[in-house]
Amino acid sequence: MKQLIKQLNIDFMAMRKPALIVSLALILISFISLGVRGLNLGIDFTGGTLIEVGYQQAADLNKVRDALVEADFDDAIVQHFGSVTEVLVRVAPREGLDTAKVSSQVLQVLQSQDDSVSMRRVEFVGPQVGEELTEDGGMALLIALVCILIYVTVRFEKRFAAGSVLALIHDVTITLGLFSIFQLEFDLSVLAAILAVIGYSLNDTIVVFDRIRENFRKIRKASSESVINTSLNQTLSRTLVTSLTTLLVLLSLFLFGGEVIHGFATALIIGVLVGTYSSIYIASSAVLMLGVSKADLMPVVKEGAELDDDRP
Repeated sequence: MKQLIKQLNIDFMAMRKPALIVSLALILISFISLGVRGLNLGIDFTGGTLIEVGYQQAADLNKVRDALVEADFDDAIVQHFGSVTEVLVRVAPREGLDTAKVSSQVLQVLQSQDDSVSMRRVEFVGPQVGEELTEDGGMALLIALVCILIYVTVRFEKRFAAGSVLALIHDVTITLGLFSIFQLEFDLSVLAAILAVIGYSLNDTIVVFDRIRENFRKIRKASSESVINTSLNQTLSRTLVTSLTTLLVLLSLFLFGGEVIHGFATALIIGVLVGTYSSIYIASSAVLMLGVSKADLMPVVKEGAELDDDRP
């Protein structure tokens, strides 16, 4: 398969305009959804009640979730805590009910299934904590983008930096947009996944940029579009193998990792797919549209270097 991919000579840049239209449409839809529907924020951001209960035997989390859904606790997050007999239930704030009443109702629901269930602890996560987490999360994303901009500018060239940041903004916006459109729960694990997507997408983009810079110095007579196409074809096998192996792991997490990790795995699956696409059609296309050429990437010749070379 690797040899077959190496023999391909795909004209990626010929499709950059249709790809740009598709990306702009997805970004516009994402912004509209984020503005109108917003994100379905989890308890980490909204605040709520955390309830720990104990069972005498191993608890079946699926049955616990089903019972809570029937009792109108649709947004409850259920997971094991420490051992299979300890269960942690997180419930978002409910109008007209304080923490004591919420915990009491949850305990009654669980005891209707199993009389041995006992309350271990109840905690309230206030909305002020949620606001702080929201601000810190947004600041983390902003700082990450600024640091990436500085890094790529120093390592490559300012137009490469602009292309990489555009690709990252593209990936994050579409990922958040899909979470908004389908109203998937957005919690701290999803935020962590989005930060991981930034790292994955940047790594893929840096590999492509390295090859573009190398080919600009090697292939002197070819056009910029031809050099970028050649570079993308040369790195295609590496890109596909890396993406496919990563997706296999993420699909395993999504299918067998349990309810708690679904959001994390979903965000990463979306991010890997979008990030692979953006490395080819957003970052590379942006570099081409910004007018990068071999003259921008040739090593700087120091004054007097030629005279030094002529000396015996």
